[in-house]
Amino acid sequence: MRFIDHVVIRVRSGNGGTGCVAFRREKYEPRGGPAGGDGGRGGSVLVEADAHLNTLLDYRYQQHQFAQSGHPGQGKKKSGRDGADLVLRVPCGTTVTDRSQGIPLGEVLKPGDRLMLAEGGRGGRGNAWFKTAIRQAPRYAQPGEAGEEKTIVMELKMLADVGLVGFPNAGKSSLVASVSAARPKIADYPFTTLVPVPGIVSVGDFESFVIADIPGIIKGASQGKGLGLRFLRHIERNAVLLVMIPVDSADPLREFETLENELETHDPALLQKPRVVVFSKADLLPPDTHGTWMADMQSAFGTADPMLLISSVTQQGLPQLRRLLWSCIKSARSQRI
Repeated sequence: MRFIDHVVIRVRSGNGGTGCVAFRREKYEPRGGPAGGDGGRGGSVLVEADAHLNTLLDYRYQQHQFAQSGHPGQGKKKSGRDGADLVLRVPCGTTVTDRSQGIPLGEVLKPGDRLMLAEGGRGGRGNAWFKTAIRQAPRYAQPGEAGEEKTIVMELKMLADVGLVGFPNAGKSSLVASVSAARPKIADYPFTTLVPVPGIVSVGDFESFVIADIPGIIKGASQGKGLGLRFLRHIERNAVLLVMIPVDSADPLREFETLENELETHDPALLQKPRVVVFSKADLLPPDTHGTWMADMQSAFGTADPMLLISSVTQQGLPQLRRLLWSCIKSARSQRI
């Protein structure tokens, strides 16, 4: 299944049904008076979060979503049937914007959350409503109210506790494969990961968190270079950012500063999130140099962010990383309450 996280669709709610012009004529009441019923309400268009979905693929190929119109009223004061609502099921974490007006309509985060996109038109009143002492046989009724039509932008922002931030080939996919049951593609060329890949990391017997492998960020990603601009939105919801820098980087500090700059350019609020810095591929360093190498990095970076040296191949540092991330996540969650 293709991962689609951005779609533009056209939605239209149903028109209200027309009110009826009718008169009651029965055997002993030839002039029973107006008896036109009301038109039915048009169906509304809504979005609903569904925990079983993880892509907006369906709406890439079904870009026109129209709700049913209300039925007209009938004689004997019978109201027309309401149009059925159209419920668009989307993944949790989807945001919705009215493109024509540039107004955010809201977001659905938890399963069952609903958001109104376009409200159905009201049905018109039948002529029975317009009878008065002076006008006892009105021959008109209200038309139904027109529905709303909008161009909607839907964006999926993945709901994950930890988002990986790093250059291509920093070892992000290898880490996700090592700490979770996810199986992202792993290869020795840049941009192996083309779509976000979530994985569930177990902590103890009854606790877990979600980590997301995000496609690699390069210099200029916030301006649209590489794949970064398309997928930077997925780290906006992460509780913790895990910055990954390989030990074989030509200049680890410069790489870290470039990543920071791209995050800040995309959204300055990202720099306020808790961060953990890990140096991956520790198996490339001689074991007896690990302590000295980390001391040099901590001195050069001068950041208060926790730092770890890890290897997805030898599992070095992964248990400590799990515990550290879980501690940061619990702290971030407690601050939101």
